[in-house]
Amino acid sequence: MTSDPDDAELIARSLDSDQDAFVEVVRRHEAAVGAYLARRVGRDLAEDLLGEVWVAALGSRATYDRSFPDARPWLFGVAHNTLRRHWRSRLAEEPVADVTGMESGWDPWGAVDDRVDVESVLRHALALLRPQQREILTLVAWEDLTVADAGRAIGIPPGTARRHLHEARMALRNAPGMVALLTDQNTIKEAN
Repeated sequence: MTSDPDDAELIARSLDSDQDAFVEVVRRHEAAVGAYLARRVGRDLAEDLLGEVWVAALGSRATYDRSFPDARPWLFGVAHNTLRRHWRSRLAEEPVADVTGMESGWDPWGAVDDRVDVESVLRHALALLRPQQREILTLVAWEDLTVADAGRAIGIPPGTARRHLHEARMALRNAPGMVALLTDQNTIKEAN
């Protein structure tokens, strides 16, 4: 009974002209890399960028460190770099649409619920983090990478990644609104 080849083996085979080998790497990690992109730029743009990630990964697969059997951290690194290129190439933000023609008396705030408030506080707290802190935190929390793999994804040593994660957690804990939010959430849990 033979076991399935790991990602490193598949990448090596793809370099030896096995065209289906890299397709298997894509198949294994497409959902995770797509979700990574979608959480950062939305689903529609993520679909466009995902193709760019696979083209970049295919083109740079010779640089893959085959001592790592799982290519997911490497692919998140390729996706991270694709996002950075995308953000650098964007034009300045378009101005806000003219709202003067909207129906008078229209009030969107009645539809805002507690979840939106929680997301707003969390997004604001995340925005206050330094970029590497935010990226390490989201790779660990959302993408389920180890701290070492998250560091590898963005090209920093494991010890530096651990420091960034610790700093991010401390900054989030002390961010404006987070203390009240955490206190409110604990009060709700205690009431139930």
